[in-house]
Parts: sequence; structure tokens; C-alpha cells
Amino acid sequence: MSARAESECDVFRRYIFSTIDDLVGSLDGLGARALNWRPSAARTNSLYATATHVLGNAEENILRTLCGRSVARSRAAELAASGESAEPLREHWQKLRAQIGEALAALPADALDQPCGHPRRGEVAGREVLLVVARHAAEHWGEAQLTLSLLRAAAPA
Repeated sequence: MSARAESECDVFRRYIFSTIDDLVGSLDGLGARALNWRPSAARTNSLYATATHVLGNAEENILRTLCGRSVARSRAAELAASGESAEPLREHWQKLRAQIGEALAALPADALDQPCGHPRRGEVAGREVLLVVARHAAEHWGEAQLTLSLLRAAAPA
């Protein structure tokens, strides 16, 4: 990678990683009821489902769309996911984080300028793929913070 592209890619990586690190970290200490609790409003997500979905989105967009690796994903399954503890998510994120870091480091110099076939957005530049992941993770980080606040107010047993 050129120094410019490497630096730009590192900036995206830093923001994506820190946002997902914070999201997954916000699950620490929560039991199954709290992880799977959903606010009473329509179409809300549990913390577990939100984190699962963010990991699936990052994997699909970065590893598949930008880096051309084979990735199987079910958005519906992500949003329906539930779990007994945050540990499987934490472990998955640590492995995925390493894979993404290696994949981004191996990108060719012009990768961020090249078109990628995005499954829902059509043709987009590699840079836009990273922007989509960063924005998506940040949106769901906000959702998770609100869900945590509502969870604490509801105080499920």
C-alpha cells in the first residue's frame, strides 16, 4: 500500500475497531436475560442481536465486499440471535478483528479507489465500503447505549 492509502485505511480500521470493541465491551457482566432483553417498541433489537449483527456486517463488507473472501451471512439470523453469555461474541470478535486487520494490511495500494460490488448498494469504491462499516457500527453502538439505558430503567430480574 502507498503511505497515503495505508494511513487512510489505518484511520478507518482504528475507528471501526474501537467502535466494535466498545460495543462488545458493553456486554461485559450481563447475564442471559439482560443480553436478550428487547425494549417494548416495535422492531427493537436485543444487545446480543445488535452485536451479532454488527459483526456480521463488518465481516461481509470488509472481508467479502472489499477483500473478496468467501463469507456466508444471514442478516435475519443475526437479528434473531440470542445467547447465554457474551463470551461467544467476544471470542468471535477477537478472531474477526484479527482477520480484518490482516486483510486490510494486505490490500493493494489502490484498493480504496477501486470499485467493489456491494450486495445492496451496487458498485461502490473500497473507501465507501469502509465508511459504510464505520457508520453502521457507530449507529448500532448508539442503539446499544440506548438499549442499555432502557434495560437499566426496566431492571429485568
